[in-house]
Amino acid sequence: MPSRPPRPLSSLRALLTSGAGGGLVLMASAALALAVANSPLADTYFAALQAHVGPLSVLHWINDGLMAVFFLLVGLEIKRELLDGRLRTWPDRILPGVAALGGMILPALVYAAVNRHSPETLRGWAIPAATDIAFALGVLALLGSRVPVSLKVFLTALAIIDDLGAVIIIAVFYTADLSLPMLGGAAVTLAALYGLNKAGVSRLWPYLALGAVLWVFTLLSGVHATIAGVLLALAVPLRLSVGRPDDPTSPLHILEHAVSPWTAFLILPVFGFANAGVSFAGFRPAILLDPVTLGVGLGLFLGQQLGVFGFVLATVRLGWAQRPSGATWAQVYGVAILCGVGFTMSLFIGLLAFAHRPDLEAETKVGVLFGSLACMAAGALVLRLAPQSPAHR
Repeated sequence: MPSRPPRPLSSLRALLTSGAGGGLVLMASAALALAVANSPLADTYFAALQAHVGPLSVLHWINDGLMAVFFLLVGLEIKRELLDGRLRTWPDRILPGVAALGGMILPALVYAAVNRHSPETLRGWAIPAATDIAFALGVLALLGSRVPVSLKVFLTALAIIDDLGAVIIIAVFYTADLSLPMLGGAAVTLAALYGLNKAGVSRLWPYLALGAVLWVFTLLSGVHATIAGVLLALAVPLRLSVGRPDDPTSPLHILEHAVSPWTAFLILPVFGFANAGVSFAGFRPAILLDPVTLGVGLGLFLGQQLGVFGFVLATVRLGWAQRPSGATWAQVYGVAILCGVGFTMSLFIGLLAFAHRPDLEAETKVGVLFGSLACMAAGALVLRLAPQSPAHR
């Protein structure tokens, strides 16, 4: 009997088994952006980002257009993991869910404490409350087999739940003046997408066509356009099948596998290159102590590790969940530090919080860069030196 061809991996497992290559590409694109922004090409770099293509600038197309595809992938992964993946049961959700909650609450409190006397900068409270899965998994990939797969799965599940929290925060707290007619158009389009799902339509092109219409309505409504990506993902059908969580015929899986490599190796690197460019011309060391920079940096470095590790420790001690199998507490702490790598989503929220304030955007970028670099270095060092569980050796 001929052997059956292996089923394709979910994008989650492909990311884990591929060494998180997308995270490494994202690191390279951020480093390149910093180099170009501080080179003779700096003026060309910044001018190109502000150049208009049609009704929007290049930077606007990247942050509102390309990133909508990233949010589509986020929505697809959230839906799959909740319905047919590693978060499908409540016991599976407890530990990463509690960890994500701690990783959102504590960083926000740290930022708020630093900026409590400034209502204007306090608006950025959610900036450090985000974990960048691509960067964090990229660091874990560099450590190889020293980190148990259970911790990689835990970090991925945590980041997915964290992304869900970030989507809700963006939708609720970072919207402009709302246009009721455009919201109405978005609602009608969403209803049409829901109707396609209920009618059993499995072809993807009707969903994608209506998704483009939904993006336009959302862009013009005052709600951030990237939310359209998540709403579209929720409408794409996922056919559940016993024993085959990676059924390649499911429309959701087809779209997820199609979008994932483009997101990891093009969209996120382009976003990183467009937004990580900080010019250090005239750099003053005092900017590191400015409220936004300090709040973001401390929120990422201290708030994330205290929130994630503290909530995980309390949950396990209370008997509500078990520590990831084959992992020591030192390794869990190292991963908690890596949760402070908040590059993509932190920059994204910062751009929303301080739109039209280039000075505060610059402070945000410095805080995100320094905080994320500190978390990468400290997390990698802890995981490198952490004793391994005998079960993992």
